[in-house]
Amino acid sequence: TELGVERRFVPESCPRAVRPGDFVRYHYLGAFPDGTRFDSSYDRGSTFNVFVGKGQLIAGMDKALVGMCVNERRFVKIPPKLAYGSEGVPGVIPPNAVLHFDVLLIDLWNSKDEVQVQTYFKPEKCPRTVQVSDFVRYHYNGTFLDGTLFDSSHNRMRTYDTYVGIGWLIPGMDQGLLGMCVGEKRMITIPPFLAYGEEGDGKEIPGQASLVFDVVLLDLHNPKDGIVIENQVVPESCERRSQAGDFLRYHYNGTLLDGTLFDSSYSRNHTYDTYVGKGYVIAGMDEGLLGVCTGEKRRIIIPPHLAYGEEGRGKIPGSAVLIFDIHVVDFHNPSDSVGITVNYRPPNCTVLSKKGDYLKYHYNASLLDGTLLDSTHSLGKTYNIVLGSGQVVVGMDMGLQDMCVGERRRVVIPPHLGYGEDGVEGEVPGSAVLVFDIELLELVSGLPEGYMFVWNGEVSPNLFEEIDQNHDGEVLLEEFSEYIQAQVDSGKGKLAPGFDFEKIVKNMFTNQDRDGNGKVTAEEFKLKDQEAKEEHDEL
Repeated sequence: TELGVERRFVPESCPRAVRPGDFVRYHYLGAFPDGTRFDSSYDRGSTFNVFVGKGQLIAGMDKALVGMCVNERRFVKIPPKLAYGSEGVPGVIPPNAVLHFDVLLIDLWNSKDEVQVQTYFKPEKCPRTVQVSDFVRYHYNGTFLDGTLFDSSHNRMRTYDTYVGIGWLIPGMDQGLLGMCVGEKRMITIPPFLAYGEEGDGKEIPGQASLVFDVVLLDLHNPKDGIVIENQVVPESCERRSQAGDFLRYHYNGTLLDGTLFDSSYSRNHTYDTYVGKGYVIAGMDEGLLGVCTGEKRRIIIPPHLAYGEEGRGKIPGSAVLIFDIHVVDFHNPSDSVGITVNYRPPNCTVLSKKGDYLKYHYNASLLDGTLLDSTHSLGKTYNIVLGSGQVVVGMDMGLQDMCVGERRRVVIPPHLGYGEDGVEGEVPGSAVLVFDIELLELVSGLPEGYMFVWNGEVSPNLFEEIDQNHDGEVLLEEFSEYIQAQVDSGKGKLAPGFDFEKIVKNMFTNQDRDGNGKVTAEEFKLKDQEAKEEHDEL
């Protein structure tokens, strides 16, 4: 005769219990005491949805549901006076019938409910939170209050990307995402009137269903955002900052806002080399690389509309904010010439190096970031060249001009006057600016331009006869070589310094041997000043 309630299963966690006025969704089996079933929500494939305590249920069920938790199971015995009484329900419930209900509560909400937010992880640093009109990328698991999964972005392996607060989402999600940080994880519980309402979504979500979203925010930006630059390391000395049109070499790590690495120049062991301000890189990087110093480290945060947009690229998802941690190795401009800084010049500096001089010098060679490439000091010997003869890169030929013995200078050589785009494999990177710290130790004056040999005194009027030792009217290479050697040994003549003797003599002889028969006759033999300017170098 009295209402009987047996709690057959009570969940460990029960944050909320049914109160009069609440709306509930539950499944049930209805049977008579002999076990005969008269009704089942399971057979209809739909929960029974109703307000509690408002007279929409038989009195016994109105009382039996009060205090229930979601996922709780109750066995309810309802006497006739709290059910259908002496009249029953024709064809279904006989008069004065005791009813048994096996009830499982699926959902519970109240018309006064609001969106509930429970943050269970928040990163230490939160420089920015979600605001209205922001664009976000997040992962989620969507469940009903009883834990049943109805949707998951994780299963699709793709984030959900949307604007917040402009009606692209259900109202409850629009509210629940506000104030989130990138990396934050929160549970967002949404009552149906702020979700899909009485009709549901027509697919997975039934009508009047409360929804629970387990959300992790991966990305956040606003269409009005520009790039953000965070300086990390700026060298004390910064003589020059990058400008549009400069060519930069830099290392970088590229990550998403959640820290996911998508690219790194370090992993390739090669800098990224590009022009700046000319559209060779994404717009945000073009802007972020302006005004940097060699050796500087900075973080560049780039919104997607200045990066790879809605489509993304490779490992970069669409609408992703990108973070680049860069280290500038060097930069130059194609219009740059050689930079010379004299660190020491001896007081008595009258003889200056010029083209054709034979120089001996020490150097340390490095990159702009200080990386040592080479050093004659470590080899224990000088580097010896004929200035202007193409024995070194063009920039070094320029940098060694007008130097006196004992002078020390720094020579900075842009790549187009150094080793160019290709560099030297295993030694000098492509497009690298080179820095040489030089000390000139010895200078042997060269000959006038165009001369390989000069006389130190008057030239004999019978020069050909003196060279033609056997007086047969022909001079062979051996005779020519012996004669030149004798003049150098006696101090009467001088060869261009720094070149191989045999190569110089052979070159001189070949220039005199005009018909190429291996012999020089008196008719062929001419001194330098007897030649037209366009002829080969002669005596």
